[in-house]
Amino acid sequence: MKQAKPIIWGVAIIALGIIFGGNALGLFTLDIFFDGWWALFIIIPSLVSLITDKDKLTSLGFLVAGIILLLAAQNVFDYDVAWKVILAVFLVIVGLTIIVRGVFKNKNDQEVAKKVEEATKDGKTMDSQMAIFSGSDRVYNDEAFQGSNLVAVFGGAKLNLKKAKFTKDTVIKAFTLFGGIDIIVPDDVKVKLKSGFIFGGFSDDRKNVTEKGKYTIYIDAAGGFGGITISDKDER
Repeated sequence: MKQAKPIIWGVAIIALGIIFGGNALGLFTLDIFFDGWWALFIIIPSLVSLITDKDKLTSLGFLVAGIILLLAAQNVFDYDVAWKVILAVFLVIVGLTIIVRGVFKNKNDQEVAKKVEEATKDGKTMDSQMAIFSGSDRVYNDEAFQGSNLVAVFGGAKLNLKKAKFTKDTVIKAFTLFGGIDIIVPDDVKVKLKSGFIFGGFSDDRKNVTEKGKYTIYIDAAGGFGGITISDKDER
């Protein structure tokens, strides 16, 4: 579904251009600046994400919030009521997210959780990388990678393992809150992920996904209102 997202956005932008062009040339009159038109900036991205992304609950929450704000702008009900309803919707979605992720654990999540627990108990050396209201960029050049603990709060962190040396399976713990984390991995290393986000998400943008690598990176990703991306493209 990743390929569908740019197509949907492309069609939406083309339609907007046709509307502006048609209005300017007098071919038709279509006023898109109606009361509450700004709510479309919430509704349209949420609708696209609902179609293309895996995290349906978060997208659904923002879609409902956008529709409620649009209705409030159209005087269907007061804004005071709208914000209370939006808060109720988000609380329900957060609760459902916790329940779903707690009950429907798959084998992959259990395996990653076990590896992370083992790394914590054994006291294995893990590099720490923190970006709090700032940015952090760590590049491994022919260095042995033993694992990493990544934290990004109102900031961005980047971990480049493209040229790192692997001698065993490793663990990455990644947490972001109102921030973003990018992890670049080699082509010949397997990646197993366990993620838990509230109004955020994890994106796997690798072009070359292998299941035959000698070593595995176990990633425990979590956070809220932020995102973590894994790729195999070194943009340096």
